[in-house]
Amino acid sequence: MNETFTSVSQEEAGFRERIRLSFDLDADICIIGAGLAGLSIALEAARLGASVAVLEGRHIGWNASGNQLGTVMPGFALPLTELIERIGFEDAIELWTLSKQGAEFVRANASEENMPDIGLTDGVLEVSNVDAGDRLISRLQMLNEDFDTEAEGWQVDRVRAALKTDRYFHGVHYPKAFQVEGRRYVHGLAALARRAGARIFEDTPVVSIDHSGIRKRIVTPSARLRAAHIVLAGNIHLGAPMRRLSETLLPVWRYAGITAPLGDRVHEIIGFKGSVMDSDGVDHFRIVDGDRLMWESPETTWAARPQRFAGSVKRRIRSIFPELGNVEISETFGGATGQTVHGMPQIGELRKGLWVASGFGRQGMNISAMSGQLIARSILSGDDRWKLFSPFELVWAGGTAGRVAGQLVGLWGRASSAAAGSLARYRERAQVKDREREARLAKANRAAGTGPRRQPSGVRPRVAPPAPRPAAPKEAEPVAEEQGVSQ
Repeated sequence: MNETFTSVSQEEAGFRERIRLSFDLDADICIIGAGLAGLSIALEAARLGASVAVLEGRHIGWNASGNQLGTVMPGFALPLTELIERIGFEDAIELWTLSKQGAEFVRANASEENMPDIGLTDGVLEVSNVDAGDRLISRLQMLNEDFDTEAEGWQVDRVRAALKTDRYFHGVHYPKAFQVEGRRYVHGLAALARRAGARIFEDTPVVSIDHSGIRKRIVTPSARLRAAHIVLAGNIHLGAPMRRLSETLLPVWRYAGITAPLGDRVHEIIGFKGSVMDSDGVDHFRIVDGDRLMWESPETTWAARPQRFAGSVKRRIRSIFPELGNVEISETFGGATGQTVHGMPQIGELRKGLWVASGFGRQGMNISAMSGQLIARSILSGDDRWKLFSPFELVWAGGTAGRVAGQLVGLWGRASSAAAGSLARYRERAQVKDREREARLAKANRAAGTGPRRQPSGVRPRVAPPAPRPAAPKEAEPVAEEQGVSQ
């Protein structure tokens, strides 16, 4: 990423000497993985007074946690209607409330006092690729009335006034959602956790785990660690120690690019200051560094160099905003996320003292933060709300066949979204042409005098006299007998 966008301190950027675990250690909680979820758990647990050790096989935020757009808003990857259908209305409201608390956890940490130059800005706009006015109304009613979430609907004209493109129709604006500089936040989170007393060891992969007994044992290449609780927050990279858990996640690599400076024209074409995402999950973008566009779009189920997708990002930007012209992609980045089969995160206790916080692909920063609060409070305060996630069990993701299927499903979803959008725009253009044709016809009729004519003002309309009523037939008169005699 560019120097301006990731202008963290040398210590946060990883230029400092990384501390490896080289001595045996005891702790209350051992967290495996120093991404957003692991560091959120470490921070919350340390604030509650526990001794915490975090083991990271590489370095802080090296994967998806340090390579994301930094958008924070309530909700889950699973659509709200499907969430209600799966667990019921009341539990869905409680889970939604937890997701909002996760967002507030991020906002509280991402203050200028805690994380200077974090770049927090408000507002997230979710736009639709098709005309979805009726669905929008019912969704807004549910969000505002039942789920206590501030959201406002934007009509097509307002969306297109903010985004100069005909690709989008209606929108939902979340004024209290926000975004931060993602990489700076993950390193700032590590700094807060250290300040609270957590110990973070990088370049310390886990070789084996023994989760039996009261004190669990964790073996690393150069030391051993014992803890009362182990939290697996390593996503798809847990490796041999917990391979069965890793196999419940479908690995998906998401790629993004940042353009070269675009000048004032980018603000003329993209007038919305926050993050923009489409309802199909295909595109996600926002303006950074004043006049550069950060755009996330392509994804695969295999690892690849992010530079390979610079052309894809460039073409995508041009297809949505042709007025921007042929933009230059100056930087690319990407990371692997773990997506679950059921579309919800994996949060909870697998067995006594063994916890999992994973499956955050497409979930958003608020859900990883929420997992930190839930698990730390469950361990240290007996909070059992993590059981709300019990209906979403660990499901095998299908291995290699699952990756192939996932890639095909992703391609099909993007193609379906593109086809539905093209059809919606075609119908819109057809309706406009019909209205223009009717207007021209009406104008021609008025000019030729063949259309309906109006009476001049002040002149009473002539009323035709009523037609005469037909006379009633006369009855036949009787013939006198005397006439017949005289004749």
